[in-house]
Amino acid sequence: MVDFRTCRDFVIVTFIGALHLISCPFTKVEESFNMQAMHDMLYHRHNLTDYDHFEFPGVVPRTFIGAVSVSLLSSPVFVILRYLNLYKFAAQILVRSVLGLSVILSFLKLKDTVSRVFGQTTSTWFMFITISQYHFMFYLSRPLPNIMVLPLVLIAFHAWIRKRYTLFIWCSAAAVIIFRAELAMLFGLLALFELYFRRLTIKKLITTAVPAGLVCVLCTVAVDSFFWRRLIWPEAEVFWFNTILNKSSNWGTSPFLWYFYSAIPRGLGSTVFLIPFAALYEKRVRRLLIPAVVFVLLFSFLPHKELRFIIYTFPLFNISAAILCDRIWNWTFTSNLYAIVFRTGTISHLFANFAFSMLLLRIASHNYAGGMAISRLHGLEESHSLVNVHIDNLSAQTGVTRFTQLNDRWRYNKTENLSAESPEIMSFTHLLIEGRNKYSPSVKPLVDNTHRVLDIVEGFSHLTFSYRSLWPVKIKTKPVILILKKINRLSRKHEKTT
Repeated sequence: MVDFRTCRDFVIVTFIGALHLISCPFTKVEESFNMQAMHDMLYHRHNLTDYDHFEFPGVVPRTFIGAVSVSLLSSPVFVILRYLNLYKFAAQILVRSVLGLSVILSFLKLKDTVSRVFGQTTSTWFMFITISQYHFMFYLSRPLPNIMVLPLVLIAFHAWIRKRYTLFIWCSAAAVIIFRAELAMLFGLLALFELYFRRLTIKKLITTAVPAGLVCVLCTVAVDSFFWRRLIWPEAEVFWFNTILNKSSNWGTSPFLWYFYSAIPRGLGSTVFLIPFAALYEKRVRRLLIPAVVFVLLFSFLPHKELRFIIYTFPLFNISAAILCDRIWNWTFTSNLYAIVFRTGTISHLFANFAFSMLLLRIASHNYAGGMAISRLHGLEESHSLVNVHIDNLSAQTGVTRFTQLNDRWRYNKTENLSAESPEIMSFTHLLIEGRNKYSPSVKPLVDNTHRVLDIVEGFSHLTFSYRSLWPVKIKTKPVILILKKINRLSRKHEKTT
């Protein structure tokens, strides 16, 4: 039976997650594979020839298992959406919501484990610390490979803390073999800890891991070979490309300690200041912190770094901080002044996190110019108009998905690297094109001769500070994408005559 506390926690976490989703409903290029795959499964079903990944396969193949799972869970509500003839974009919100709910339910399972092992008040601190931070709540509904695997990671943490090693090994195997190979380092460290302290035997590990591994390999090979139309184990190819060949560095590199001085402080907010004290004063948290820190350290050897690559460690850091917060709250202080200072500081760090999160969320809401551009285009043109729109690279990378292609009568084209001088550009009636104004080099040849500007979409530029204002931080935007319409001969002749 579900108690009132569980329902309350579910409502609170879901509300914060929904706030992030609604504020930033569009997605970026890193999420495109799973987003397009879920669209194709819902709308094209078994008609694989219309699937997006054959036209845009990406640099490395990805597994379809996460997209299949979310699509199946979404399908009952999706049938209702289609019956009501709602816009496609509602289906994008649906699949993101289903993914977010799967992460939230797994998170609440881990929270329940924290309650049973470390105490109810610690689990409450754990929840409020997590929802006060930006990145975990922002990412939980985004179909990145790192998030598609997150429910398995959270359940594995739950099983590890509760010493349910069969479940832990199966979840770890699925996470590593199907979704993210780098998790072998994190789960391997957890398994080594259990072997060292003799809570897990080598026999138990081998007899469980071998069949789990074989089942997971067969599962991903069978499912993904069907969708990719060739024999394939996607995550093995990703591991070879990113780690063995080190090709991920083509997308940029960061200093060795970047995760420690940039990603973790941004991900944890002011909670990061509690972590060293938690390790110093609470022996129980060292079991949580050491594997997390060592995993980040090992992962730092790869030159290409992104915060989402280490998001799995945030729950372990937050549990550690929650244990310290609970201890501070229940300390017997020598004076009332000390009690007020320490307890106020503990509560205040949550408010600092919330303020930081709201600032980052406001910035993020201006980072999806492509999604805004295609939405405005649908509002500017009549639904029965004959529209053939070209979507440039920036637009495709900042929000345009198949879910945003709302009109079945229109044609949407994402051919890459078309310039204003390309002959093919004249075959389109509309263009979503990167530029600051009609005098931008990429736009000027068109606006001067064949096109006119319908609208300009702005994106995030920078922050300014005004100490005289009630809200001192101001967000400044700049034009990033122009919506152009081709001028037909008759209208152009009329313009010249006028």
